[in-house]
Amino acid sequence: MIQLDIFSDPICPWCYIGKAHLDRALEANPDHPFRIRWLPFMLNPDMPAEGKDRRTYLETKFGGKDAAVKAYMPVAEHAKKAGLDLKLDSIARTPSTIDAHRLIHWAELEGVQTPVVSALFRAYFIEGRDIGDTEVLADIADACGMDASVVLRLLASDSDRREIVERDAAARGMGVTAVPTFIVAGKHAVPGAQPPELWTQVIAELREGADPAA
Repeated sequence: MIQLDIFSDPICPWCYIGKAHLDRALEANPDHPFRIRWLPFMLNPDMPAEGKDRRTYLETKFGGKDAAVKAYMPVAEHAKKAGLDLKLDSIARTPSTIDAHRLIHWAELEGVQTPVVSALFRAYFIEGRDIGDTEVLADIADACGMDASVVLRLLASDSDRREIVERDAAARGMGVTAVPTFIVAGKHAVPGAQPPELWTQVIAELREGADPAA
């Protein structure tokens, strides 16, 4: 198996689109060689625990309502092409994602990391749920086969909080500046929401023993 590390944030629409593209390639190539691991990169590491009103957040980030709408036009276009029906208008708040990343970390230990990542994307972008809320996170954990009561206890503590912050810092230290960023075999970086065709090509090259960087 070949390690495919994915730096991602569950409130990043391009990460959701990139995952949808990768999923399509993996479904078309069920004998793919990848062992997938999701790693934390927080788009807003300084976001307050309670999050921010989404409209205020976007208008501040992009410099006004018109600029925010313009910035999200390609997101909606590419999401539709990827088969995703994003309900962006249903998102009320932009949350802090440190707790979501803690859940993703614990999900890896229980072998359900990708299902939890999928559920977080769906909860935020399709269902308009607040994935900064501990009850929402526990519900997602439960739906993916984790013990919700244990997750709630962990979320109420500082368990692994520092590790997530350190992993986020380490990602930036190794040159990750945007997500999604995919690392193939620990050495080849593939940035951005790449189309399924690229992943199909990478899988074919790996099957043949070629260096995907070539």
